[in-house]
Order: sequence, then C-alpha cells, then structure tokens
Amino acid sequence: MKIKLFTIPNLLTLSSLLCGSFAAVSALVYHDLELTFWLTVAAGVFDYCDGFAARLLKCPSAIGVQLDSLSDMVSFGFVPASVLFVLWNDALAADAEPWMRYGGSVLCFVVAAFSALRLAKFNIDETQHTEFCGLPTPANALFFAALGWMNAKTGFSLGVWVLLLMPVMSWLLISPVRMFAFKFRSFSFKGNEIRYLFIALSVVLLVALGVRAVPVIILLYIVVSAVKWIVTLKSRDSAACPEE
Repeated sequence: MKIKLFTIPNLLTLSSLLCGSFAAVSALVYHDLELTFWLTVAAGVFDYCDGFAARLLKCPSAIGVQLDSLSDMVSFGFVPASVLFVLWNDALAADAEPWMRYGGSVLCFVVAAFSALRLAKFNIDETQHTEFCGLPTPANALFFAALGWMNAKTGFSLGVWVLLLMPVMSWLLISPVRMFAFKFRSFSFKGNEIRYLFIALSVVLLVALGVRAVPVIILLYIVVSAVKWIVTLKSRDSAACPEE
C-alpha cells in the first residue's frame, strides 16, 4: 500500500506541530510566554485548516488522522502544561520548599496526560463528528496560553492558586459534557444559531479586551455548552418518560 506523506493537509498538520514545538521551547527555555501564545494561535489555525483542506481536496487519509493527534498532543497537550509549569514556578517564592516546587511542577504536566486521554478518546469515539465530548484540547491550550500572555504582558497572576486550574481543566478534558463544534454543515442561520451568536459575541469581546478576552471566551464556551447539554438531557428524559 502506497502512503502519501507530504499531502497539503499533512503539511498543514506538520506546520501546527512545528508551531507547537517552538511554543513549548519558547515557554520552557526562553520564558517568552507572549511568543508562546501567538505560536499556539498559529498552531490552532493550521490545525483547523488541515481538516478543512482534507475535506475540500477530498483527500482524507488514515495517516492524516494519526498525524493530527500526534501534532495535537504537542501543540495542545504539552504546550499548556509548559505554560502552567512556568506560571507555577514564577509564582513561588525563591526560598520555597523543594517538595513544593518539584511536586507542583510534576502536577502541572498532569494536564498533558489528560490531554493524551482526551485525544485517544476522540480517535475512537464515533459520536464526536458534530460535537465534542469534553473540552477540546485546542481550547484548553489557548486558555492557558492566554493566561501566560497576560502574565508576561500585563503582570496578571493568579499566584500559587494557578495550580487549582490543573484538576478543573483536566477533568473538563475527559468530562461527559457535550460541547458544540464549529463544523458547519451549512452556512444558514437556522441550525447554527449558537455558533453564529457565540462567534459574534467572541468578536465583540476580542475587539473590546484583546487577548485578555480569550480566557473569558473559553469559559463562556464551557458554560454555554454545559447549559445546552443539560437542557438536552432533560428534554430527552422528558421524552422518554412522558407524564400520564
């Protein structure tokens, strides 16, 4: 079987991987969290475009699916853990106990482990074509990368409390919460109401707040998706158990 490695979609995926790789280096080696954020954004753009290109050119492939997950693990799994690691160590006092510094540092990379679980689950779950089960790894990565940008650009810091984000975001990655995807079957408003309204609100927030809006948008995405999921569950329960 002949396998085509260097297709346009695969090259876009590799571009995402390269951006993610240097984003991690930028955080861990150069402590440039501002550059890390923009490289994560670029990785996200390439990641979105590879699937779009595969559908447009009608050249999806099994190797492309595997390559996409490997790329995502770096760009949207290892990178947010790297940012969390930098934020944690910067928040600690210089004379912090070694067990606290090293223990917290290890916990930061739990985010990478849960990202791997999220990606593995996505690969075998056939129900995630039109919506996601759990928080998508790109959204999680952008959330942490934006916090890093805010720390570098404005001095904003959650202090040592930043470590509390680890269990919350890790759980959201593998949670049963169904979250809407931005995959349009058609561009009509009907059926895409939530997508269009969310995009419009996101644009307004980005214009008003700039990069500082990114964590707000991700949190809003989680809340809206959770509310929609709960309403859907209740509707199904009502339909399955009609009142007499």
